[in-house]
Amino acid sequence: MNAAGMPSQTGARSAESFTDVSQSEGSTWVPKSRTVTLSGPAGRLEGLLNTGNPHAPFAALLCHPNPAYGGNMHHKVLYRAMKVMNDPGFGLGWPVLRFNFRGTGLSEGKHDGKAEIEDVLAALDWLHNEFHLPIFLGGFSFGSAMALWASCGPQKTNHPIKAVFALGLPTQAGGHNYHYRFLHDAPLPKLFLSGDSDAFGPAPQLKEIVAAAADPKRLILIPGADHFFTHHLEPMQQSLARWIRELSS
Repeated sequence: MNAAGMPSQTGARSAESFTDVSQSEGSTWVPKSRTVTLSGPAGRLEGLLNTGNPHAPFAALLCHPNPAYGGNMHHKVLYRAMKVMNDPGFGLGWPVLRFNFRGTGLSEGKHDGKAEIEDVLAALDWLHNEFHLPIFLGGFSFGSAMALWASCGPQKTNHPIKAVFALGLPTQAGGHNYHYRFLHDAPLPKLFLSGDSDAFGPAPQLKEIVAAAADPKRLILIPGADHFFTHHLEPMQQSLARWIRELSS
């Protein structure tokens, strides 16, 4: 299937500058970013690492929306999610890896729609080898579906995943409905965070998926927010940050 193949081009790029300085355990650190190259099953994958506090207890991986509709690792929703976990202002300071799926940006290969699960697994390999830390895995739209498959599906990673979160998980797109039945037997902590006006993940359908998923799980619907969290990015960040703090404390 073409998992969650829906338009995600709105806000595909965002300025990425870091000027914050934070004190942690007696040392000063400045968030920085650097490009990285990952070895993927379809060739090289372009990545961007936001470096974290040297004492960070977790690392994070974020997966972008559908590249067939302009999605890439710079999408504004993904960027805002990265800030939650990396920016000193949110109090976490974790290293966060984003990457472009096959056929996107400088990544080699061709968009498939489901084989991107293997790209996520390759990115998890890189992140584990780089930091040897438990990982928070998440994504937006198509990327959220890929994150769930890679952490809870039949091909799931063997690396230590602390939790997975799905931002704007699609339940219908391109004439297809998505049910994510593999979540029935997935005991990993899961967050489903969407707008209650998401046209690609209507609340009634999303509630059914969450109800059928194994515990632990949480569903948060942002009042008035659409699929892209338009004018609601800050409430999305705040909700994500609260859930992460609860699990990581």
